[in-house]
Amino acid sequence: MAAVDEIPTFGAELKDGFKPASAWAGHGIAWLDDIQQFYRERAVIEKEYAAKLSALAKKYFEKKNRKASPLSVGDTPAMTPGSLESASLTTWSTQLTTLESRAAEHDRFGNSLVSQVAEPMKQYATRFEELRKRHVEYSDKLVGERDSSYADLRKVKGKYDTVCQEVEARRKKSESHYDKAKAQSAYQQQVFEMNNAKNAYLIAINVTNRLKERYYHEYVPEVMDSLQDLNEFRTLKLNGLWEVATLLESGLMKQSHGMMKDQSTQIKRNLPHLDSMMYIRHNMGAFHEPSDLVFEPSPVWHDDDAMVIDATATIYLRNMLTKSKASLGDLRREVDKKRKDVENAKRIKQRVRDGAEKKDEVEVVQVLFTMQEVLHNLDRQRLTAEVETSTITSVVGDVTLGAKNHNFKSQTFKIPTNCDLCGERIWGLSAKGFDCRDCGYTCHSKCEMKVPADCPGEKSKEERKKLKAERQDSANKLLKPVASGSTSNVSNVSNPSDGPDLSRSNTMNSLSSREAQRSISGRSATPTEESAPAPRPSVSSTTSTGPVRKNRIMAPPPAAYITDKSAGFGMNGGSKEEKKGKMMYSFDATGDGELSVSEGRDVILLDEDASPGGGCVANKADMTTDGSGWVKVRCGVKEGLVPAAYVDFTAAPAPAAASPIPSPTASTASSVAAAAKKKQGPAVAPKRGAKKLRYVEAVYEYVAQSETEHSMVEGERFVLVKDDPGDGWVEVEKAGVTGSVPASYVQAI
Repeated sequence: MAAVDEIPTFGAELKDGFKPASAWAGHGIAWLDDIQQFYRERAVIEKEYAAKLSALAKKYFEKKNRKASPLSVGDTPAMTPGSLESASLTTWSTQLTTLESRAAEHDRFGNSLVSQVAEPMKQYATRFEELRKRHVEYSDKLVGERDSSYADLRKVKGKYDTVCQEVEARRKKSESHYDKAKAQSAYQQQVFEMNNAKNAYLIAINVTNRLKERYYHEYVPEVMDSLQDLNEFRTLKLNGLWEVATLLESGLMKQSHGMMKDQSTQIKRNLPHLDSMMYIRHNMGAFHEPSDLVFEPSPVWHDDDAMVIDATATIYLRNMLTKSKASLGDLRREVDKKRKDVENAKRIKQRVRDGAEKKDEVEVVQVLFTMQEVLHNLDRQRLTAEVETSTITSVVGDVTLGAKNHNFKSQTFKIPTNCDLCGERIWGLSAKGFDCRDCGYTCHSKCEMKVPADCPGEKSKEERKKLKAERQDSANKLLKPVASGSTSNVSNVSNPSDGPDLSRSNTMNSLSSREAQRSISGRSATPTEESAPAPRPSVSSTTSTGPVRKNRIMAPPPAAYITDKSAGFGMNGGSKEEKKGKMMYSFDATGDGELSVSEGRDVILLDEDASPGGGCVANKADMTTDGSGWVKVRCGVKEGLVPAAYVDFTAAPAPAAASPIPSPTASTASSVAAAAKKKQGPAVAPKRGAKKLRYVEAVYEYVAQSETEHSMVEGERFVLVKDDPGDGWVEVEKAGVTGSVPASYVQAI
């Protein structure tokens, strides 16, 4: 048998084949019982001398032949071995052949076989089987952890779907509720919950994918390598006991010395890895790793796989990133420490196997296996924290820099206390929540991750009372109904946790014109209103504090209410007449292809979705939510792009007396005065194709040599403005100022 340059391993070659490999190793361990039983029976037969000895050899030749295939290549080999046998079986055959040629044996030799071979072999077989079962239990635990990860992901997905269902229910309720403002506020809050649930779902997908990758490329191969090591260890011990039996025979049978020497040579050639190589060669098959998990949109809320990064979601992500980063450092240090302990234990095991150290190798392996389990659990926690951190920073950057986190501690409130974020009472059987030990901020357990990182620091008792009153006043604004001033627009409540409004156009055409107007406005239409076009819901003119989310896809309406071809122009086709509109706000062009148009100018729609990949929509609200957010229009003889939210399109020009003139009251007087000023349009969605910001991180400290350069310290992050043109410098942005730094001093992140 030729030696190999590199010994293959189960983990590298067999992938996820633990169960058949475990069964194969079990056959080898069970085989020890056959061998030790053989020596016991032989000790009895040796007293009956040569006749019985020959019969015994024949009996175990037959046993070997029956078990040759399972012992050599396992129960279900991918390729049958034919007449080939494993190295251990070949060595065993040599011993049986030698036994047939020997016809002299006596009682002392039989007693020696029982005490020095059979009993130790039985003990090793028992201990080896315990170790193999330990491997099986750990493998089942890994499978359970993998399935648990998938189950946890399904739970997060179910939670996300449930929240989406609630968003849809709140939206429908807001359309028919008598208190529009309150219903809209509840709808907005549920949207925030949906965004957080979505982010948690996306993070859980990444975590599950990384755990799945570790399962198939590290955890399972590690267990299989350990199983292979156990089987090879069994072979070593079996060889040792065979050597003992051989030496006993050699001492008592000098005339058979030559035959025993050859048998000893055959045993030494039985290298532990040869059986493993044969098993690998006959069991290699195609391995297909399961594909990575991907985001699945809710059936009632059609969305893409982009993480929500508006102001409200960023608060949630910042808090989540803070927790992950806080535990990541400790976990990494603990994992490194445990990994060093495991490596030391492996070196001790190797010294014991080489004979350099006298210890019980089975005990050493048991200790090593326990240490590996602890390392595995810690490494899973570290990997989870790393994936959460990298997932969040890759989308919004390190938003924890400069954050003033609250010093929250779990608290049981024994007196009535309101949440400083949502304003609602912290209630329940135990009234549990959190309070900041520095400034006294209180919140629900469910609100902890939504609290902005704006702790003012440690405050006195009087200052805490003042802050508490201000926070409660701000939180109560979310609960108070907003005065209804328009049927086409609901203003947002000013609050740090508010996000951009989501609007939805009414596409029902099965109702009469008067009923459709009532369904939108929530009140009876006047005769004048009936003749005017139905008001369209518009995006709130309040500028969002967070980044504008592009291409938000709302849940589609029921198929029974989709506009048909007989209802004029729309998504399903129909009349090709020109669509005219009026500019509700002035727009100044800021880029190529854009068109400057003043407020009140009439425009003609040329392209309902001017960005690549956009779809056709029928009104402004749909363009804002389903298209690119930009439309191509003609004003006079000029053509160009303008924001869809700045134009009000109708099927026909509105009559001059479309809306009644309200009586001059005190409230309308202020509205007229405000309208006299130039109206400011809503936030403009970025045109598709805009480049995402790229970031770099300093790997070395650098001191600026001129005003055009930036100083930096190791670990500091910048926005990359311009790549290295070839002179060894890159341009970065720091605190709104652009400067140069050496390209070799930074790395992309």
